[in-house]
Amino acid sequence: MTSPQPPTLALSAHRGPAEASVPRADGSGTMFDGIAERYDRLNTILSLGNDRRWRRAAVGALDLPPNARVLDLATGTADLALAIARRHPDAAVTGLDPSLGMVRLGSRKIRDASCAGVSLELGDAETLPFGDATFDGVTIAFGIRNVPDRPRALVEMARVLKPQGRLAILELSEPEGGLLGAAARFHTRHLVPRIGGWLSGQKEYRYLQASVAAFPPPAEFARMMEAAGLRVLEQRPLTFGACHLYLGTPA
Repeated sequence: MTSPQPPTLALSAHRGPAEASVPRADGSGTMFDGIAERYDRLNTILSLGNDRRWRRAAVGALDLPPNARVLDLATGTADLALAIARRHPDAAVTGLDPSLGMVRLGSRKIRDASCAGVSLELGDAETLPFGDATFDGVTIAFGIRNVPDRPRALVEMARVLKPQGRLAILELSEPEGGLLGAAARFHTRHLVPRIGGWLSGQKEYRYLQASVAAFPPPAEFARMMEAAGLRVLEQRPLTFGACHLYLGTPA
């Protein structure tokens, strides 16, 4: 039996070193470079550990065929890409992210996990460097709210999906109504930016408060998916609506 090969790391996919070094707005790849080293721990703490369970729900919803090809957008440090590969060892998973720091850390995690089925590339969701109908599954976890042109990115996701392929989107949301909803809103609006800024030593995590609040309500985002050429199969609230799973397929 041959030893697993190290993960592929294509750093020249979309953004060259000169462009990557230019400061960009909140939510950009450059912003996430600043918190890359503590990103995983912060996600676990700030979601009270629910982020792992939410990712498992997304992987389970993909319904992948044998030897599937999967694209994980805004892959970050490759947590979702690795979760897909663990559940589907025969799958070929490509992770794409605009943050050089995140991609480097993700590559290290993949190497440590000896997971030869996952490769990482530098790039963004708005201009995917793949042909039409390439993937059996496309995923994006906690990243669609950071995409400047969401409709264009959704069109791209629909384009690269095979006719029977599935798109799974995880995104944070603000629960509505009831005591639990009020507690969750307080957590997102006040505790998340404070704890995140304290733990990371960075102001970037304060961005999370505004980005979650500004994201469209579930019904509106589902209509955006449909306008992009996707048929929405499900929009599922998770953990009292603190997160939503959107499942779609090409229309």
